[in-house]
Amino acid sequence: MTDNQNSVGDTLTRLEALLEGRKGASADESYVARLYHKGAKKIAQKVGEEAVEVAMATASGDDKELVSESADLMFHLMVLLSAKGLSLSDVTDELARREGLSGLTEKANRET
Repeated sequence: MTDNQNSVGDTLTRLEALLEGRKGASADESYVARLYHKGAKKIAQKVGEEAVEVAMATASGDDKELVSESADLMFHLMVLLSAKGLSLSDVTDELARREGLSGLTEKANRET
């Protein structure tokens, strides 16, 4: 694993821990707590909004904006996972399961 991969993993692990810690915080004092308070449905809506902003940034050709919007999307996706009692490990386990599997085959398996 490269230093950059370690850094990415460390950053996401720290963020995941921070998000978990915000579950008990006051919605008046924490944006994340406010999101949790609104529930998974509203958080999912925010994830959708952020995904649209990623697509728009891509279309604009502005790489800096794409990186910024991608960070927003990942952040809100992590909040959603946490709100649903899921973790990054759940996602990486699924990615590992798919590793080496043709994307076409994997998609066909989901459709059955």
